[in-house]
Amino acid sequence: MQDTLLLNTEGIKKTILHGGTGEIPKFITGAKVVGTPMEMVIGNMFKLDIWETLLSSMRIGEVAEFWCDTIHTGIYPIVAKSMRRIAEGKDPVDWHIHTCGMANMFAYHSLGYDDLDELMKEPKPLYFVLELIRVHQPSEYNRESWALSDEERLKVVPVLHGQGNKLYKSGRYQEATQKYKEAIICIKNVQTKEKAWDVPWLKLEKMANTLTLNYCQCLLCMEEYYEVIEHTSDIINQHPGVVKAFYLRGKAHMEVWNEAEARQDFSRVLDLNPGMKKAVKKDLAVLNMRMEEKNQEDKNKYKGMF
Repeated sequence: MQDTLLLNTEGIKKTILHGGTGEIPKFITGAKVVGTPMEMVIGNMFKLDIWETLLSSMRIGEVAEFWCDTIHTGIYPIVAKSMRRIAEGKDPVDWHIHTCGMANMFAYHSLGYDDLDELMKEPKPLYFVLELIRVHQPSEYNRESWALSDEERLKVVPVLHGQGNKLYKSGRYQEATQKYKEAIICIKNVQTKEKAWDVPWLKLEKMANTLTLNYCQCLLCMEEYYEVIEHTSDIINQHPGVVKAFYLRGKAHMEVWNEAEARQDFSRVLDLNPGMKKAVKKDLAVLNMRMEEKNQEDKNKYKGMF
């Protein structure tokens, strides 16, 4: 049985000196300061597992201070980075990156915060001040995607996909993007545990691409054309046979006056799927009309200049 523990946390960095304890308080990260309690699912392999042990010893409403040696706090900078990103209104991880937090840290040699980089290079004992606000039983709360097991993540993906489709059809594009994005995050979290390009990985990749293209469909309606070009290009670079990626990118290029790129993408669509001839013909007619209007505007604009 799993419990969700809602807590306020403050980290106070202290330097331990030889022959005694010299305390240098330094605020590292804290859910209490942000104003939103942090949630933890006991038994769900939270990165900083010492917190599970500490919280399990506390009573509801209790505030307690714990001293933890470096053997228990080495992973803390990575956890703190995720908490800070949440506090800044960002995702704790970038959903389009295919590697885990530890791999990203080694790839870029920085967590993005100077004090956390320092603590990563030279781990130190830490004091944690924790306040246990309340405890929920498994049946009393809806867990977010990060708190799910891999099996649960894969089960929730089609649910989120369906919710996104429904929101899209009702014109609620921003809300739909959130559903698609959450589903993509679930898939990517599972995919990182598979070997790249093996059958299980490819199956998850196909699911993620489908959701990403639905996400891009919403972005088109929201007039976020350059972001559409970015995401569809990522898919095309990895999987050059995905028709919808070329089609959506062509429509985005058309909206930002990239005539040559739009025509090239629409041509590729017809090569891959001649059955889309009617749709492409309609888009090309719109493109031709817009380019004629733009050329006429340019002529009028520069008519008296030469």
